[in-house]
Amino acid sequence: MTDAQETAADSSLRTTGGTPPDDAESSATEAPIPLLEPREGIPPVVTDEAALARVIAAFAGGSGPVAVDAERASGYRYGQRAYLVQLRREGAGTALIDPVACPDLSGLGEALAGVEWVLHAATQDLPCLREIGMMPSSLFDTELAGRLAGFPRVGLGAMVEGVLGFVLEKGHSAVDWSTRPLPEPWLRYAALDVELLVDLRDALEKELERQGKLEWARQEFDAIAAAPPAEPRKDPWRRTSGMHKVRRRRQLAVVRELWETRDRIAQKRDVSPGKVLSDTAIVEAALALPPNVHALAGLNGFGHRMGRRQLEQWQTAVDRAKALPDTALPQPGQPVTGPPPPRAWADKDPAAAARLSAARAAVSALAEQLNMPQENLITPDTVRRLCWEPPRVVDAESVADALAAHGARPWQIEQVTPALLTALSA
Repeated sequence: MTDAQETAADSSLRTTGGTPPDDAESSATEAPIPLLEPREGIPPVVTDEAALARVIAAFAGGSGPVAVDAERASGYRYGQRAYLVQLRREGAGTALIDPVACPDLSGLGEALAGVEWVLHAATQDLPCLREIGMMPSSLFDTELAGRLAGFPRVGLGAMVEGVLGFVLEKGHSAVDWSTRPLPEPWLRYAALDVELLVDLRDALEKELERQGKLEWARQEFDAIAAAPPAEPRKDPWRRTSGMHKVRRRRQLAVVRELWETRDRIAQKRDVSPGKVLSDTAIVEAALALPPNVHALAGLNGFGHRMGRRQLEQWQTAVDRAKALPDTALPQPGQPVTGPPPPRAWADKDPAAAARLSAARAAVSALAEQLNMPQENLITPDTVRRLCWEPPRVVDAESVADALAAHGARPWQIEQVTPALLTALSA
């Protein structure tokens, strides 16, 4: 009996009767069952090496895939570290681990080597899991599986309800997970997030196989598991919200100085940068170029709640930018490594613009036919690069080679090459 079936059989965990539907179609005709408690109750949070060793032994001795999730404190703390790790495996039950108290989980990662990890939106959790020594050798991403299978809503709650017929309580997704001790309702929520993840994986695998897309999904999962850590973003200050208003190089320098000052303070205090100074305030100061603290205090975001000392540190940053020689000022816009923005193609290269228009229409039609989002069929960036610089000789082999060079998976190449070949040859 699966976790879902056992949960449904336990009347204390739901408000209505019944068992989970066999497929997504039947779930639409039955009332969803609220999932109120983990089957074995809320496990104690692992906060020491002895308890961690017991969890490692239990999960090493379990069977089948392991459900994995992590909770971060986005919007509250600096960075994207994990503040709670949840796991569930047949034969081991559910574990909740505090990675603040147990920052090295490499032993757990090693115990699960070769085991398939089931995650929802894996690319969101893998970076913080990697930081604590956990990386899967193989995985199944239930969100991505839902996209490939054509589900219109792929959030975990929507998928569990639509596929398994259970309702997950999602009220604690945006709380401050760095809080200690973690409140019991939060821990219940966290445990329930992995309660049915393997059941969801099994149901989605069947649906993907029915649609003939299972091998496509496996290629996508393998690519995620094998992907190296993301490179640090170049000039991250350029992503300040409202940057489109900032045109002059001196103003750009003010944004850079304020952003970098804010980042240092946020990192030192371990708080979200937005709690130190808002993006709106940074842009306001850049546009105004205030001559002194008094003028700065009158700007939006530097109000009466900000003390004199804080105002002076921001004004000092502004003054540093104003004192820079012209040669040290940042250039407007980011360096372009790929094709220019598509809006400029008609003037720069009308033939390329025509190729892009035809290719976009072909990809859109094919994605609709395959019942999946266009960006999962082939990335828009790959299409743009191919249309801007097509192979010298346009044929099926050259288009396939170009797609592979841009990182397309074999299944994507097989599906889109005929459509793109026609678009490039038109």
